[in-house]
Amino acid sequence: MFPTMIGTVVIAGIVGYVSERSGFTRNGIVQSIIICIGGAFLFYFVSLMFGIGFRSPGINAIAASIGSLIIVPTHWRRR
Repeated sequence: MFPTMIGTVVIAGIVGYVSERSGFTRNGIVQSIIICIGGAFLFYFVSLMFGIGFRSPGINAIAASIGSLIIVPTHWRRR
């Protein structure tokens, strides 16, 4: 359980950094990493409790990170 959680944090951090450097988001590097790690943690614990998600924890972390980057900034951004 612990190595999976550490791997989730590392993968989420990498996804946040890459998304910011590639121009997918315009939040700032630290903010994108924090958003990705939060979304990955949330999805990790939900998948532990309810057993939903993909088979691989790495795919879960990538999908949760991208999903949180799409949902959080667009939800709070003013038009």
